[in-house]
Amino acid sequence: MINIDALNHVKGKSIYLDDIPEISGTLYCLPFYAETAHGRIKDVNIQAAKQLSGISAIFLAEDIPGANQIGGIIPDEPLFAANEIHYWGQPIGLIVGVSEHICRKARKLIRISFDELPVITCPREAQKLNHLIVPPRKFKIGQIDKAWSECDYIIEGTADINGQEHLYIETQGAYAWPKEGGSLYVASSTQGPTAVQRTIATVLNLPMHKIEVNVVRLGGGFGGKEDQATMWAVMAALAAQKLNKPVKISLHRMDDMCMTGKRHPYSSDFRIGLTKSLKIMAYEVIHYQNAGASADLSPAILERTLFHSTNAYYIPNVEATAWSCKTNLPPNTAFRGFGGPQGKFVIEAAIVKAAESIGVNPDDIQKANLVDNGDEFPYGQVIENAEAKHSWEECDLAFKLDEIKHKVEIFNDSNIRYKKGYAVQPICFGISFTNTMMNHARALVHIYQDGSVVISTGAVEMGQGVNTKLLQIATEIFGISPEKVRLESTNTLRIANTSPTAASAGADLNGKALEIACNTLKNRLIQVAESNFGNKEIIFCHDQIKTTDNKNQISWTALILLAFQQRVSLSEHAHYATPVIHYDKTKEKGHPFAYHVYGTAILEVTVDCLKGTYQFDSVKIVHDFGNSMNTDVDNGQIEGGLVQGIGWMTMEEILYNEKGKLISNALSTYKVPDIYSVPKEIIIRHLETIGPELAIKKSKAVGEPPLMYGLGAYFAIRKAVKSFNPLAHLAFDAPYTPEKVLMDLYRRNK
Repeated sequence: MINIDALNHVKGKSIYLDDIPEISGTLYCLPFYAETAHGRIKDVNIQAAKQLSGISAIFLAEDIPGANQIGGIIPDEPLFAANEIHYWGQPIGLIVGVSEHICRKARKLIRISFDELPVITCPREAQKLNHLIVPPRKFKIGQIDKAWSECDYIIEGTADINGQEHLYIETQGAYAWPKEGGSLYVASSTQGPTAVQRTIATVLNLPMHKIEVNVVRLGGGFGGKEDQATMWAVMAALAAQKLNKPVKISLHRMDDMCMTGKRHPYSSDFRIGLTKSLKIMAYEVIHYQNAGASADLSPAILERTLFHSTNAYYIPNVEATAWSCKTNLPPNTAFRGFGGPQGKFVIEAAIVKAAESIGVNPDDIQKANLVDNGDEFPYGQVIENAEAKHSWEECDLAFKLDEIKHKVEIFNDSNIRYKKGYAVQPICFGISFTNTMMNHARALVHIYQDGSVVISTGAVEMGQGVNTKLLQIATEIFGISPEKVRLESTNTLRIANTSPTAASAGADLNGKALEIACNTLKNRLIQVAESNFGNKEIIFCHDQIKTTDNKNQISWTALILLAFQQRVSLSEHAHYATPVIHYDKTKEKGHPFAYHVYGTAILEVTVDCLKGTYQFDSVKIVHDFGNSMNTDVDNGQIEGGLVQGIGWMTMEEILYNEKGKLISNALSTYKVPDIYSVPKEIIIRHLETIGPELAIKKSKAVGEPPLMYGLGAYFAIRKAVKSFNPLAHLAFDAPYTPEKVLMDLYRRNK
């Protein structure tokens, strides 16, 4: 089945937030903020702005009827700053007017006076001052102190990794209007409809049943709309309630980039110990996470960094510590991989530095330490159905790693201006929300008298193809054509208490719930058919229900009408909660993941040593899809995740000045991969595996894992640079922009 949204996308008929027909009298709102990263508010003068023709109202913290609080995990983030500014772009109030243009004119008239306070943008500096979001977390396994004596090589270093702008095509936005009885309808561009509903209720001092949040689809999310879409929906709802008018907000790109958090930057220290046989015996790492000014999802992201601090390697002695550091930057947030890629980058950097120190290839160390069945992760989960070695072997066999290495050596020996580099990038990524209570979902299915079907789940479609997979599940169980099935929008009054569509778990959780609902309905229909056919084995296919001997047959439509006439329920609301998983934070041990996704990629790059530019020649991947239920959708996720990961590692550089102001605040100053940045060749091979029962139809999640292949881009470039300048001492500092490459190519050690 092709992606069911594809046709409407290319025709321009898909409905996004800004495509919703506007109600007559709709107002527009725009937040305003102080241009400082840290300050104490003295006065907010809005008088001139309020008197501007076309301005309906300006709201401040004092106008909020409920709690001035939008923090999810920790209540530490006000909707509007009342006393103190903690980051450049923090909203102080909301302008509402007849047009966005008028609101922008009013924003220029607002005068905010404040006393400036010290600005901290570095997580290490924040940690020294004990400016923390939460206390540090530590994962341990083995006896790290004793293990160092067993090591023949001990290597230490530092790795820095910058953030990443989500740059979803559709910016943050919401559209709210009042309904009778004091309730509100809110269309939101969010991955977490229930979080939006709950927070609006808190801020407006209303019960949740008064708030209906509806999501048709998103124009991209990547985690940036898991938590941070909430603020804008609350603003629109506040204005709609106060003014009893429909109110819309749709952020300008530069406002979006300035006011929203990014992928978390990390600065990390590592120490790695190996034997002469290249076995990693000990690994110690300390992560300093730059959380920004408030918690957002930082504690959970920090946790996943620890979960993935050893990537696809078994290390018997590990001590991994992570600090969530409070700085004067916008609250950083979820981004595809959710902290896992940062942890993986550091272990890969440690392996590369060890390889350079010992005089071997990094892939020799990688291959010698891949996880296997029965190994234990530092967080206590024992590995089952490991595919790390399998994927490596298949990748080596299919793409001939030794030949690639030999060709790179031959090329580099015979070329001066251009140098090639390669890297092998294995991945291992756990699938589930690490907060166990979030691993649940519901699905509502109605079959109408004419045989048509409507489905509602908590899954949010944002381009990843989850609706296509949900449609496949229903049509395969019922044996009916896709035209008979409609997937409804995600709505908090139809499906309550949803978890966000995140953690690569959207298809698994919602698909399993849908599977339960459809099978329950199917069993009822089988009973109706048996009363017609007798007690015979029955199959559903091609819009027909028939016995296996083909002697009895009834159309789907006729069976549904028969069931309706017999007063059989044709509706089902099903619940699914992932079994097996659990985690004890007091012990930092448990079984947090339903399963793991594995894979191996070989990346090849050519660097122009005169310019510092580079081009990726190929990326060849063997990926563990399980039993893929839709290879086209899944391959698309692999390609998109890979290129997004390469962009993060190479060109996407977020820059703040010393005062905490974002200076890479537009597409003229923040570079993302375009068609010319994509590798010349991307080959994806499916690893032959059975797939786990806890994956929907044994088809493993593909949202986040492929981004990790992009990590290899950094190390492939580094290898090419070292070929040109073998004596240079190179830092680990991502992204590896052409500017940094050029400097490293001609670096001379003092």
